Amino acid sequence: MNSSSESVRLYWIYTLLSLVGIVLFLMFKPEWFWVMLPPFFTSFVKAQRWM
Repeated sequence: MNSSSESVRLYWIYTLLSLVGIVLFLMFKPEWFWVMLPPFFTSFVKAQRWM
């Protein structure tokens, strides 16, 4: 495996962890769920190789 696919895999892991964070925030502190949106969208865009 080359480093490009490893970095994409890492960004997918960050995306999934951020999604879990969004769900947890929505369950326990719904007014603060937006705090997890920037890391979620940033890691998603990097995982898709759009940036």
